[in-house]
Amino acid sequence: MIEELHGSKETVLHTVSKDFKFYMNHEYENYPPHWHSEMEIIMPVEENYTIILDSREYVLSPLDIIVIPSGASHELIAPPQGTRIIFQVSHSIVREVNGFDSIYNRFFPCAVFRSDSNEPAQAKMAQLLQDISHEYEENHPLWEASIHSMVIRFFVLAGRICINKADTFPGVRQKKQQAYIDTFFSVCTYLNDHCTEQLSLEATARMAGFSKSQFIRLFKEYSGTSYYEYVTRRRLMRADILLGEPEYSITEVAMQSGFNSLATFNRVFKEHHHCTPMEYRKQIRKAIR
Repeated sequence: MIEELHGSKETVLHTVSKDFKFYMNHEYENYPPHWHSEMEIIMPVEENYTIILDSREYVLSPLDIIVIPSGASHELIAPPQGTRIIFQVSHSIVREVNGFDSIYNRFFPCAVFRSDSNEPAQAKMAQLLQDISHEYEENHPLWEASIHSMVIRFFVLAGRICINKADTFPGVRQKKQQAYIDTFFSVCTYLNDHCTEQLSLEATARMAGFSKSQFIRLFKEYSGTSYYEYVTRRRLMRADILLGEPEYSITEVAMQSGFNSLATFNRVFKEHHHCTPMEYRKQIRKAIR
């Protein structure tokens, strides 16, 4: 299934559509630790399937779903028999979901949606993946547009499950949970819009109406990561887009993404993407040929 592997970086060759690649995987074959710039959705259809990510093992039962974010190194362990959907999706589609950027960090290190959760939205997500499979195989007119719309619906449902978890803010009364969710959703939207600027944690905390220490704790409970890591990831997402535009030099990409020096940009980019910005740009060009 892995077509090209450079070190641990998989290049997903988009031969059918530039925005997604779909596999109905039956192989009794394990895949070593690897990562790619696309998000990956995996759902077993028959038999269990195992994913190892951040040294943690996730065993999926049929119709369980895992969403693996871009850049996350993961390993796949196959059973002797079975079938699973493996669906790789470009960020260009997900960015169309208004507000999704503000909850994207909820998908780190991954997001698992269990079929036994009694969550109606999860059942709808599983059905959408099966509908996408049929659309991909049958190749009817406007099949790409149909899949495109279903992908957006899938992430809307996934996002709602993530954002409505009752335990988002442990120790906070249920009545206050929604107010906090609304506040930090707005904070993340603000950070997304202004991530290329010089942001102040203290000023952002005041804007949200919290002390600095309160804000740091609550922000991590909401987003699953620290304030500074969130801003860094947002800047890297901006850099990922700009690296696909050949008219920008690497230095221009760094400056326009909010990094104050090329050296810092190169170091942070390699820490997160396991390759240099120039290597990443070459892989983008190769994937879209």
